[in-house]
Amino acid sequence: MKSNNQINVPQAREAMDKFKMQAASEVGVNLQNGYNGHLTSREAGSVGGQMVKNICPIRTRDFVRQNRVSEGHIRKIRYIVALTV
Repeated sequence: MKSNNQINVPQAREAMDKFKMQAASEVGVNLQNGYNGHLTSREAGSVGGQMVKNICPIRTRDFVRQNRVSEGHIRKIRYIVALTV
């Protein structure tokens, strides 16, 4: 299977570049227009990770409830929800 990471709608290029610059500033990476070959893998990955984090937020909620097995014990429960469209 051939990978294709090209933007299908040419008008979306400017919006994606703006979104990428915003994500880079949020994680403190000095991103420039055009080629960014000076970035380390860690810096480039942090920009991509921030973009995904902004697109697909994950919400967590912690609850404390009585343990169903051992009477009198409390158990902490964490629910993790990812919203996808």
